[in-house]
Amino acid sequence: MSESIQNGELAANFAQCISFCNISNENIDIEVKHSIETVISEVKVKNESEVNKKIINILSDELKIKEEIVIFEEPMCGDLIKHMRTHTLVKSYQCSHCDKVFSRNGDLIKHLRTHTGEKPYQCGHCKKDFSLKTNLIRHHKIHTGENPYQCNQCNKSFSQKGALINHQRTHTGKKPYQCSQCDKTFSLKYNLLRHHRTHTEENPYQCHQCNNFFSQKGDLINHQRTHTEKKPYICSHCDKAFTLKTSLLRHQRTHTGEKPYQCSQCNKAFSQNNYLKAHLRTHTGEKLYQCSQCDKTFSHNSNLIKHLRTHTGEKPYQCSHCEKAFSHKKNLLMHHRTHTGEKPYQCSQCNKDFSRNNALTAHLRTHTGEKPYQCSQCDKAFSQNNTLIEHLRTHTGEKPYQCSQCHKAFSQNSTLTKHMRTHTGEKSYQCIHCEKAFSLKHNLLMHHRTHTGEKPYQCCQCEKAFSQTGHLMCHMRTHTREKPYRCSPLPLG
Repeated sequence: MSESIQNGELAANFAQCISFCNISNENIDIEVKHSIETVISEVKVKNESEVNKKIINILSDELKIKEEIVIFEEPMCGDLIKHMRTHTLVKSYQCSHCDKVFSRNGDLIKHLRTHTGEKPYQCGHCKKDFSLKTNLIRHHKIHTGENPYQCNQCNKSFSQKGALINHQRTHTGKKPYQCSQCDKTFSLKYNLLRHHRTHTEENPYQCHQCNNFFSQKGDLINHQRTHTEKKPYICSHCDKAFTLKTSLLRHQRTHTGEKPYQCSQCNKAFSQNNYLKAHLRTHTGEKLYQCSQCDKTFSHNSNLIKHLRTHTGEKPYQCSHCEKAFSHKKNLLMHHRTHTGEKPYQCSQCNKDFSRNNALTAHLRTHTGEKPYQCSQCDKAFSQNNTLIEHLRTHTGEKPYQCSQCHKAFSQNSTLTKHMRTHTGEKSYQCIHCEKAFSLKHNLLMHHRTHTGEKPYQCCQCEKAFSQTGHLMCHMRTHTREKPYRCSPLPLG
């Protein structure tokens, strides 16, 4: 490109870009006045360098500037010189690796480090390396605690100007970055770039230990901690450690009780944003997540994942004490308490302890008499939902639990479990008084009474007491004279 063309483009665009440097600056002060015929400028330049002379000559010749030039000894504003080159479109520095071109040699040198991995700038405090000097300067502020950029609305301070600009959008709600594929908008360019990968399915970040790929660098860093078991984020309240900073922040709310996420419809507040999103679906009835095998829909992705295990039979949560496995983590935690004996839930009326919260809830109904689960077939009511489900099978005749050894079927899972012991001979309930063992807990309880002398079943007519309900029923027939068992005559031989 010839010098005259370059000069012409530079001058023609000067009127467009002069506002780039129209700020308070100790090195240059430019005031531009436009008229229809000519551009009249007063330019105060603080250097008599060759570069400055060249720019002055271009402006004089091409724009017919009536100029008043005062020469000083300090250099001219470097930002103006750099910016004016963007209008000339001269990109003479080409990368030998990827054919990318640059208007400045310095930009090419910086770009080449993305290929070579060179990081020549090292932090003197922590020895961290950087490819760009500007990144090192920003990093230094972490050590010095310097936050020179302050928000004029909430007085929050930041170490980087870009961080302040991003923060100010939380006040204005401005989202200048729009996705070209789905019109979704973002307040941060970084979030737009990450979002783009949901369309391109690009996964540029690879784990070198297991070859897993990730679309976000942060996801890769978090994943790598599963190999190292590193937990760098420690709670200051209870010393619990976390692999993710976000996990620590969420955990800390269990100490502070903070619930920053509030529902706009019912004012209910939540400690986590995903809890609020899930709650909002209870108002809208929206169910985004559909099972690919049975078309069942769910409002939460986590519920879909749990449901899919009913199809696959997957049980990823294994007990470290007894090799028993569970499809849900919650069930494993509850099972652990059978080993530890932990019963964290206590009844406020009788001080009875329970290992599960739902067991306490069901128990409380024995005090209140509440039976919220009603049978639609016979008006019988129950205090627990699972009891109602089992009862309904007496109407339908359904027996979904089948023995794998003799194919006998049962309406309740607990009945199948008891039946299986007739095949295995297992007697897991042992008497603490003698060494007798039983396959059923009920039989152990009845046996205990032979040691304690307890007789909880009393006749209402003669007050005689019995240790077992069957013995009471037999006794009652002495009062009613009922004889339910009839002898069948033997066939004549």
